[in-house]
Amino acid sequence: MKDFILRSISFVFHPLIMPLLGVIFYFHKTPRFIPEPIRNAKIFSIIILTIILPILLFFLLKTINRVETIYLKSTKERLIPLVINCVIITLILIRVLSPNEIIELYYFFLGILCSTLACFIMAVFKVKASIHMIAASGFFMFAIAIGIHFKININGTIALMMIILGAIATSRLHLKAHTNQELIIGVFTGLFPQLVLMNYWL
Repeated sequence: MKDFILRSISFVFHPLIMPLLGVIFYFHKTPRFIPEPIRNAKIFSIIILTIILPILLFFLLKTINRVETIYLKSTKERLIPLVINCVIITLILIRVLSPNEIIELYYFFLGILCSTLACFIMAVFKVKASIHMIAASGFFMFAIAIGIHFKININGTIALMMIILGAIATSRLHLKAHTNQELIIGVFTGLFPQLVLMNYWL
């Protein structure tokens, strides 16, 4: 039962959904008026580009034996998916989230791009970082920044995210997917770009 719960945590909080959670969180918390059709269009585009497209590409890579599982256990099989993800995030920055339109989300995704590039560089040098922790900690930092930016109370979100971060770390350790060092590297790889980029929009 415990093993099932921890596996479920890793699946439910998969890195693919974190960008979408960031977008939904922003639209839920922002006091700015954004027409509903624009919100829906942005969310739909993010779902297509960050969830559906990567899943389809994963099955393609699996078919040609370039990856084994969606968790990308080795640094070697991470290389191509990370490059693809960089291309997808760049496409989002160019076509979906203009800095002149929604600057907060633009820099959120720019931070995701920086974290992905850092993860790719580490994979080239055979350093494995937890992509789960990169994604979750990046969203965590963005949520804190949004709370500061709009001067709103997000204590509940912060508490919930700390629990989720702990649960993800526990699940990855229990499943022997990562070491403590790899989890710590993942946290800093996700947090640092978001923290630095806050200076440009906060």
